[in-house]
Amino acid sequence: MLRQLLLSDYGTEGPCAGNGWALVQAEFPTVVVAPLSAGRGMRVLSLDVSEWGSLDFDPITWDARVFGADEASEQLALHLEGARGEALVLAALEVLTRYQGLVGRRNEASAAPLFDRVLARHRALHDLSRPLVRADYQHALDAWQWVLRLRPDADLAVQAAALFHEVEKLVSEADRRLEHRARDTLAFMDAHAGRGAELARKVLKEVGTDVAICQRVKELVTQHECPGEDPDLALLNDADALSFFSLNASGFIRYFDAELSRRKVANTLARLRPEQRRRLGQMRFAPTVKNLLDVQLASASLYDEGTV
Repeated sequence: MLRQLLLSDYGTEGPCAGNGWALVQAEFPTVVVAPLSAGRGMRVLSLDVSEWGSLDFDPITWDARVFGADEASEQLALHLEGARGEALVLAALEVLTRYQGLVGRRNEASAAPLFDRVLARHRALHDLSRPLVRADYQHALDAWQWVLRLRPDADLAVQAAALFHEVEKLVSEADRRLEHRARDTLAFMDAHAGRGAELARKVLKEVGTDVAICQRVKELVTQHECPGEDPDLALLNDADALSFFSLNASGFIRYFDAELSRRKVANTLARLRPEQRRRLGQMRFAPTVKNLLDVQLASASLYDEGTV
């Protein structure tokens, strides 16, 4: 679990970059920002921020280091070096955003032993030796953390729905993706959501979740591909879309061709409510992802302004 963010550039009264650190702490209240000396007794992974900010940056190269270090220790600290001031603040926000699935943030609704069982059962479903399953597991944790980041008081049902919204892929897409081959994409996604919803309900029931919560999770997962006016569905949709951009986009573009990647970026951006697009500024993208996203954001901006 990611517990601390350690800084060499740390003043006598706190980080040396001014008020920018208040945003980092507000977004990640469970991560302690501290001087390097505070990492004694923890597994400390040092990361060079100048590498993170390089023009040819590829987040996949960092993932093996960070996720691997987390798996090797229950007490992980990231040490950021190679930057100062506002550049360090921005890097900290971007790094924590990419690896927020390791933070394990909870609220009152998910702090109880029941959610421990939910998390343990969810983890047991995933064979992490299979690359696509590992990616889906990391996405599930990340979407859950996005839910809490967007709505800190989110209830148990919407948190569980975030964890289980893609669980059907363990059955149909554990070794290869099939969505892009479907003749009717909408029908494929509806079927995927329906099967996943029932699987989620069964798993939650097995660990002792209240029947009403099980049913609510089933409803949310069933409808998560076509959100409407339900605020919980809108939240789940935003979390899913943000997780694609913050964590999965680079891998998607490696796996699929240029045209499918373009459509995926466009469709995912369209799912994201306009008020949440500002969160994209807290992410670091590989150049290929950034180029696709910039084109879509420019088009969206023109549309919003009524000039197209």
